[in-house]
Amino acid sequence: MAIKSPGQKQIPKPPDESRIEPLPWHQPKPLEEDPDAPQRVHKIMVSSSYRQADQDTDFLHRDDVRPLRLQLDFLKPELLMQEHGIEHTIVVYGSTRIVEPKVADRRVKAYQEALKSAPDNPNLKKRLAVAKRVQAKSRYYDVAREFGQIVSLSGKGAQDCRLMVMTGGGPGMMEAANRGAFDVGAKTIGLNITLPHEQYPNPYITPELCFKFHYFACRKMHFLLRAKALVVFPGGYGTLDELFETLTLIQTRCMKAVPIILVGENYWKKAFDVDFLMDEGVIDPEDKDLFWYAETAEEIWKDIQNWYLAKGESLFSDLVV
Repeated sequence: MAIKSPGQKQIPKPPDESRIEPLPWHQPKPLEEDPDAPQRVHKIMVSSSYRQADQDTDFLHRDDVRPLRLQLDFLKPELLMQEHGIEHTIVVYGSTRIVEPKVADRRVKAYQEALKSAPDNPNLKKRLAVAKRVQAKSRYYDVAREFGQIVSLSGKGAQDCRLMVMTGGGPGMMEAANRGAFDVGAKTIGLNITLPHEQYPNPYITPELCFKFHYFACRKMHFLLRAKALVVFPGGYGTLDELFETLTLIQTRCMKAVPIILVGENYWKKAFDVDFLMDEGVIDPEDKDLFWYAETAEEIWKDIQNWYLAKGESLFSDLVV
């Protein structure tokens, strides 16, 4: 049907999305034209070469497509964090093995009970000794949880996304910091990683802000892109890796300096003997001043603010102190 324009000229009606007459390729070659055609078409359509590239997981996992995977691994969290208005983060690192006090107490009691039946078992004695040391450090779970609460309430309420707690998304000290934000109804971020054995996210991360990375490199970039401070609780290889990489980036001036606070001075002075490194001449005295120690949540928070004040800045201009 034609329609008339203002000048009385007839023009065709805009076409519908669906056609009246199908085009030739809307149906496969008919069986009556070639009995073998349907089977051949089926083989073509199930072939891996026929899969659309962005839906072909085998293709996407090829070694020579790694640059695209790296880009996607970085880009998805970046775009989603932008959409949520996330400006700055306080990054919390620490061991997955340091549990909350009541869990640590329960484990110690379990080993003590087991030793009553086998008092000379050296393996049980060793496990009990380790459990007691974890029990002693479990107080830091409460410190991290309280710190998560403080950070989350520092702005204009719990839903203010300008300064947020970010962790690696796992249990232990990461869980504690995310849990503190969760306690006060605030959003909080977790950056999980694909591992040979499944890593479950802790239950206190905001669901739409829990990201799963394939590449450690992309995950580490996101830890630092918005970081206004690093708070590092006692931890093992993973924690040390993240700490030393950040110290190296700041030492070499490849990254703008941020406060780095090691929580638990007694632990860190044994795990990381910076005086030894300085005396050996492998770092300079000024490199020792890239971090310091703290013990309580309130102390950590005040130290971060004082560091920015000494620099003539604040975490951001209208932050409530």
